[in-house]
Amino acid sequence: MKRFALLILNLSFLIATPGVAQDKVTVSGSLQSDMLLANKDTETGFVKGSPTGYEDKFMTNTYGEVAVQSRYVDAGLRFEFLDYPMPGFNDRYNKFKGSGVPNFYVKAKLKNLEITGGTYYEQFGSGLILRTYEERSLGIDNSLLGGRVVYTPYRGITLKALSGVQRTYWELKKNTVTGADLELNLDEWIRPMQEGGTRLLLGGSWVNKHEKDEFVMADPTHRYNFPKFVNAFDVRANLQSHGFGLLAEYAFKTQDPTLINGYNYDRGQVGMISASYSKKGMSFLAQARRSEFMDFRSQRSVPRLSRAAYINHLPAFTMDHTYALAALYPYATQPDGEWAVQGSAAYTFKRKSKLGGKYGMTVKLNVSHVRNDGETYYQDINVQLERKFTQKFKLNLMYMNQKYNQTVMEGEGGMIHSNIGVVEGRYQFNKKLTLRAELQYLHTPDDDGDWIYGLAELSIVPHWMLSIADMYNVGETKTHYYQGSVTYNIKSHRIQLGYVRNRAGFNCSGGVCRRVPASKGVTLSYNYNF
Repeated sequence: MKRFALLILNLSFLIATPGVAQDKVTVSGSLQSDMLLANKDTETGFVKGSPTGYEDKFMTNTYGEVAVQSRYVDAGLRFEFLDYPMPGFNDRYNKFKGSGVPNFYVKAKLKNLEITGGTYYEQFGSGLILRTYEERSLGIDNSLLGGRVVYTPYRGITLKALSGVQRTYWELKKNTVTGADLELNLDEWIRPMQEGGTRLLLGGSWVNKHEKDEFVMADPTHRYNFPKFVNAFDVRANLQSHGFGLLAEYAFKTQDPTLINGYNYDRGQVGMISASYSKKGMSFLAQARRSEFMDFRSQRSVPRLSRAAYINHLPAFTMDHTYALAALYPYATQPDGEWAVQGSAAYTFKRKSKLGGKYGMTVKLNVSHVRNDGETYYQDINVQLERKFTQKFKLNLMYMNQKYNQTVMEGEGGMIHSNIGVVEGRYQFNKKLTLRAELQYLHTPDDDGDWIYGLAELSIVPHWMLSIADMYNVGETKTHYYQGSVTYNIKSHRIQLGYVRNRAGFNCSGGVCRRVPASKGVTLSYNYNF
């Protein structure tokens, strides 16, 4: 990997040399560093050497990227320093820990052909059989190292082909992922569809995983016979017309016995349908998905809670909440199978109407329900109201009723029933000074009982932001989880200094979760883009 990275770096500088590249060359990049100077906190169990504690007092996740772009060739690389990873990013085997250049690429761009060599990210359709991506907040990077070709032989036709080995933390396994994708934009060929503002896309994909057999005993006298090749297929159709959208997609996978599914030889499948409609002041969404045995990874021996070696991604069909207490019990997609349905609607009452008032009012409703054939996994019913009362003051309200199956999500705890209320206000004193405040309450007779959360955030344009918050358990633990921070922005630089005590829990995005241990200490974050 280091040899490849040096080659890419040399090519990047070669491309950027004016004498070689006659076209305009653009160089961009970024630096992101999150740091924690940890303090011992026996009240939350955050002590050195404990299962949820830390090994190093100073911890940091640091990333640096540089990219060179020209008319015909792009190149780039990313450096990562993760020798002292932040709480919750490392695992019991310390595989996340390390430093180096895991991401590097060169891309050639011709008239209707694009060729990439090195590491790359790709998604076919909705990602049901292939989605490689980086999500630093979750510690996910499942990029492929190899080659990818994107070919557009004719208007409305896009062909993709790729093959490579997948990154698993700092390792590259010999297991190969190969795939191809075809998309047809029919409206590019049919004039009445273009003139009528209708778009119709048809797509089909194939992905193959090659993995050598391994010795695993089914019982004292028999061993498993693992398939060396696992194939997955996907077909889809996406229609858009005058604010209306309809997406239908189906995928299936051949026998893929893994540690996660208990070495089950059943074939996997997933089907989803999504319908939406929007116009000024109004929108609707309804979608449903059924999946079974569609956890698709490049390694069959990856444990259930690992975030490594994902080939595909199943969208959660639940709302990703930004309010702290609404996100206290987040949902993670279950790999063995589930039914998931979601519906949402938003309506804006016009200005100067009886309900809209002088500035208008928006009401949003979202319903999510996930279950298997026998029990509920998760349910979320929430309604939000957003109203601007004056030029300077805006108020947001939310009520949420939630069911969270803690046994399914975390292994024990039963069903948690909760009711959550949120009040958020924003007052703009002038063009430079804005105050935002939140008050949240979660009521539940289960788990640790009730919680209350408060936040105040002062923004001073263009440079400063001051924030304080506290999440307090008024139920069993009577524990405060507080944080305060000062943020300074200048040009392309952003620096934030804070002091936090974090609760143990989960950080989730799109149905993928990272277990976060309790932590306490001084935080420092720095971001720079050029």
